[in-house]
Amino acid sequence: MRRMKSLAVVTGLVATLGTPVALAKTVTVEIPVIEKDLAIDNAGNTQKMWTYAGTVPGPVVRVTQGDVVDFSMLNEKGNKQSHSMDFHAARLDVLDEFEAVRPGKTKAYEFRADYPGVFIYHCGADPMSEHIARGMYGVIIVDPEEGYSEDFPKPDREYVIVQGDLFEQGTKPQDMTANIGKKASLINGKVFHYDPVHDSNASLTLESKPGERVRIHFVNAQVNDSVAFHPIAGIWDKVWENGHPKNISYGIQTYNVAPAHAATFDLISPADRPTNNAIVDHQMKNALTGAITVLMNHDDADPALGRNGDLILR
Repeated sequence: MRRMKSLAVVTGLVATLGTPVALAKTVTVEIPVIEKDLAIDNAGNTQKMWTYAGTVPGPVVRVTQGDVVDFSMLNEKGNKQSHSMDFHAARLDVLDEFEAVRPGKTKAYEFRADYPGVFIYHCGADPMSEHIARGMYGVIIVDPEEGYSEDFPKPDREYVIVQGDLFEQGTKPQDMTANIGKKASLINGKVFHYDPVHDSNASLTLESKPGERVRIHFVNAQVNDSVAFHPIAGIWDKVWENGHPKNISYGIQTYNVAPAHAATFDLISPADRPTNNAIVDHQMKNALTGAITVLMNHDDADPALGRNGDLILR
């Protein structure tokens, strides 16, 4: 059996299936499940994780409203657990398409991305709390068929941030479900991933130039905790609930994101001088154990960051 790729690729055009999308296409998404030791902090300490394509979070899948996603998942032969894939952007049968498969087996199905927005995908195998807590989650972005507009302007840069749990190695699944044994919060797979203020080993930050519109697609992949998403020294210019262009709010200080939910946030820094923001979960138990991201706004910002489809800094 051929080895699955970790990236989504466009394979061609299909019929519009009754939607108004004139250029609806089929997007082939092939993601393997890999159980492996993975670095969970900037110092390189590792922990046994269950992953999509070897990373936490898994690869970003991006399609346009009306596209058909032709999905397949290989649960690699060397794995120990059964795994599945639950796309929150899909309308299917939980007992069919979302069923778990044993190591060495493949699960394949199709769905049409009918609703625009930002959605989590995750493993739904039993016990679900353990599979998610061990890193089996990622993001699918469904861009609106009509594209950008006055209410949904094109950003200068965009990033994906996913907040997850880190439990003590060996925590039992029932304790994960009860939130017992949690020791830190992960941002895109690592504690204080983009925060050199609180972690001297952190080598990455988000970057933009002063005055740019920075868009953050945020997903809460924690098992139990909501996230009070706040940009310290800033105000969310616009927030789109679930990332849907019609679900818009203005001038928001802190926005609550439930577990397994998502939203899209725009932040515009002052244009007349360099500044910095700390994007945090304002629940301090999570912020001070890893959920802080630094955004540096300066004239020498790397022109490649947050552009060209590379949405997660690794």
